[in-house]
Amino acid sequence: MPHEAFETGLEDAGERLDRLCANRLGISRSLARRMIQGRLLRVDGAEVSPSYRVRGGERIEAEVPDESPQPEKIPVPIVFEDEYLIVVDKPAGLVVHPGAGNPSGTLVNALLDRGIAGGEDRIRPGIVHRLDRDTSGLMVVAKGEPAYSGLVALLSARRVGRIYRTVVVGDGLPATGTVDSPVGRDPDNPTLMAAGVGKTAITHFERLREAAGHTMLRARLETGRTHQIRVHLSAIGHPVHADPLYGKAVEGRRLWLHAERLAFEHPVSGEDMEFESGIPEDLRESARELDGAFSLW
Repeated sequence: MPHEAFETGLEDAGERLDRLCANRLGISRSLARRMIQGRLLRVDGAEVSPSYRVRGGERIEAEVPDESPQPEKIPVPIVFEDEYLIVVDKPAGLVVHPGAGNPSGTLVNALLDRGIAGGEDRIRPGIVHRLDRDTSGLMVVAKGEPAYSGLVALLSARRVGRIYRTVVVGDGLPATGTVDSPVGRDPDNPTLMAAGVGKTAITHFERLREAAGHTMLRARLETGRTHQIRVHLSAIGHPVHADPLYGKAVEGRRLWLHAERLAFEHPVSGEDMEFESGIPEDLRESARELDGAFSLW
């Protein structure tokens, strides 16, 4: 097992040990907890609990088990591929990378044999952005440096075009609009995200049509926070149709959200890249159930 060590700073004071170690060591939080419980992780040479709060100025030493993901035969539509990156059309139901509750069977497992790589997190090689499990559509994954760092830089500079199609509950939205509100962990329920707390988050939307008390929108991300579109639209009173977390679940139907367009400058060649994904049939059926007008795309 590789030996890892780092010093905590004053900026880390008050952080839970398991969360801090997960971030610093590039491992899952569940693995960090298991390491602490298994006496593989110590603070200034002493054993502590996973809920230990860091004071700052401590030395963390850890023996990190190798939990690198393994390749698996999982079919994923490939839209584009070269020696530097892969663009995929992720199906709904597929988790992007291993984590708590999903140790395998992910997009990362599916693409390991295709050479994805980049970044310091061993369970998320090449992953520069994500889609929720039940969100379908386009994603770009790096196949090593310099593509990884180049794509991260483009995302940080807000130079990656990410456009989604969604159906939300309610009508009366303006023809165009912007939701500019921070998104971060919900202080009352850390398993969810919330608007009004956390980091800057901006979502632009365009109204496409209304029917049966619902509205079809085209949403464009300027930033890319976890659950951003879902949280923002719910915050303005129009949750995504069939959203079990921020709206209301619909039996037999998934979250009505699809990443339909992706555009960016190739991080190595500089070529302008643009891709489009058609709306999946399950979302078309879900829209038709609301009103036949939604079947006109």
